[in-house]
Parts: sequence; C-alpha cells; structure tokens
Amino acid sequence: MSQSIFLDTINGIKRERPPVWFMRQAGRVLPSYMKLREKYGFKEMMENPELAAQVTLLPIHDLGVDAAILFSDILVIPEALGMELSFEGKGPSFATALKDVSDPLSFLSGKPEKLEHIYKAIDRILETKPNEIPLIGFCGGPLTTLCYMYQGFSRNQNFPDFVPAIYRDKALMKKVVAKITEMSIHYALKQVEHGVKAFQLFETHAGLIPVELYKEVFLPSVKAVLGAVREKGVKTIYLPKGLGTGINMVNYDLCDCVSVDWQMPLHEVRGIVGEEMILQGNFDPRILEATPQAIDQEFEYFLNYGRKDHKWIFNLGHGLLPSIPVENVEYLVKKVKESDWGR
Repeated sequence: MSQSIFLDTINGIKRERPPVWFMRQAGRVLPSYMKLREKYGFKEMMENPELAAQVTLLPIHDLGVDAAILFSDILVIPEALGMELSFEGKGPSFATALKDVSDPLSFLSGKPEKLEHIYKAIDRILETKPNEIPLIGFCGGPLTTLCYMYQGFSRNQNFPDFVPAIYRDKALMKKVVAKITEMSIHYALKQVEHGVKAFQLFETHAGLIPVELYKEVFLPSVKAVLGAVREKGVKTIYLPKGLGTGINMVNYDLCDCVSVDWQMPLHEVRGIVGEEMILQGNFDPRILEATPQAIDQEFEYFLNYGRKDHKWIFNLGHGLLPSIPVENVEYLVKKVKESDWGR
C-alpha cells in the first residue's frame, strides 16, 4: 500500500474507504480562493507558477481532499495552437473564432512554448505539496476543446454554429481534431514528465452530438491522448459528460478509470464497463446547495455502493458550483472520511 489512498484505489488496491476529491475544487467555493481573486485576475493566477501552485493546493488544506488537480484551463490548448485568448469580462473569449476563418487549418499554428508556465507550476506544486497527496494533470477532450475554438465563446452552451459545421465538412473537422490531438499529446506527456501521477481528460460536452458521430470523429483522439499517457505508466481518467448510452464504448482499452456524470447510477455503469475499470463519481453537485439532511439522504446510496465496490473514487457528476456553501463541501468530505465503509 502506498501513502496515497487515491493512487491505491486507481490501481485497484482495496483501502478502508474510497478516496475523495472534486472537480473544480480549487475555485469559487473556497473563501481563500476568493481572497486571492480580489488581488489577481484568473489568467494572471493561471500563468504565474507560484500562484497556480498555491491555488492547486488550497483544497488540500481547506477541504482535506485526497488528491490535487492542476489549476489551469482546458483552453490552453487553443492558445498553444496560436489562438488569442482573453479572460476579461464574463469569461473566456477568443479574438478570432474558427467559425470566422476561411481556412482553419492554416490559421492554427503550433506554439507549444505557450504551455511552459504550466510545467513550472507543476514543479512548484510538487515542491510544496504534502507527500501523500498526488497531483492529477488534465486537458480538455477533443470535442469540448473544438466547441470553444469554433464558436469562440458562447453563453449558449449548445454551440449553435459548431454542430452544423461538423456535418458540413467532416473531413476538415477531422483534420482540425488531428491538430488538437497532437498538441494535447505533447501537453499530456510534458505533464507526465514533470510528475503528475494521474491524468484526466474532460469531455464536458460529450452529449452535444450523436454517439455514432462522437465515435467516428472524436473517440480516436481520446484513445490517442490517453494511450500516450498510459504508455508512460500513468493512470488515466476519462470524463465523457452526457455520453449516455455511449458509455458502452468506454472500456479498459480506452482508459483506466471512467468518471461518471450524474445521469446514470454507478451500479448500472459498473454493469456496462465491466469489473476491471475503476469508476469515479457521481454525486450531483447541486445536492450541495441543499441541506445537510438532503446530503445525508443522497449519501446513503453511495455508502451502500462503496461497501460492495472498492474500485471507485468518490467525486461529483461534474464540477463544484460557485453557489455551493463551503460548509456543505466540508461536511461531505467528512462524511466520506468518517463513515463506516465495511471494508
């Protein structure tokens, strides 16, 4: 057994309880993060290795979670492909989106040096983190990354211009996906080289298109990125949010661990993906906007599930929401750590 309950579990080793961490754990739920945000802009914090390391480790100290995830953004890949990104105003936006470009392929150019500050942040995190806490690296899934690149930035999360564009010229889209894939592999392997102990691919918008179209245009890219990481002996996690019945395409050939959204119960997913796959998820973060009593009630299912299945990491069905009271998150972590899992 290692010091890390997270690494043991993702390696299939039975521990006394499931490990717990949350997507978007380093963010607006934490008062300590909001204090930093009074002084620094989001992009400034991301691009300053010292600040990025500090923010990455806030949830370890403030919430007591079992793993840290790199404080960064999925849109660093478009930046490394030469797109100009700003976080001014109400969120990220590109100076020019792919939908406004006549030739997307020649518009994109490789600028991997734009990712260097992230590796420095990883080095700094590893110097300052507690020994038993592993660092999880990540990048965006190919579909999700391309959604934003193509649309620019849209308050409308349906990306209205993007989906018709795939149908209009699938061959072109596959070529753009190939560029995203190549840069994502470069980025993922650099994170591994600098010492991340697991790697998660966030396909937040997997439910945007039909499963068969996803399988044809984007799944080969997922396999390529996660496969490159696995070859280095680092465990991989795949979050295909909204994939629905497409979860039957997710097997041990693709990744070590599948992170499950809130739409499907864990026991059903286990029946589909088989016994060797590690599961992660899928507590609905919106429950955390309710009361401790509501949390207790919903937690019961997970407690019963975790008593039977030790190949499971406690997490949410998606990221923490800014509206969630930090006390409820602390309460949930305590429940995971102090409950009797009967192991």
